[in-house]
Amino acid sequence: NSEDVRCKCICPPYKDHSGHIYNKNVSQKDCDCLHVVEPMPVPGPDVEAYCLRCECKYEERSSVTIKVSLVNTSV
Repeated sequence: NSEDVRCKCICPPYKDHSGHIYNKNVSQKDCDCLHVVEPMPVPGPDVEAYCLRCECKYEERSSVTIKVSLVNTSV
């Protein structure tokens, strides 16, 4: 597969939990904290507050383009 898709969520520190970056292959409509952050580092009552701090972005990239670019730069 030449196309890679993923959702990347960057979650800053929250209470006594350190910041973390989560990546998961999900559809664009499921690209949110609740679908990507696993395991959820906070208990139920804190999930909403934790997720509001996370920034999630859907990303598409071409593995073939990346491989060709890397080969060309190393020659």
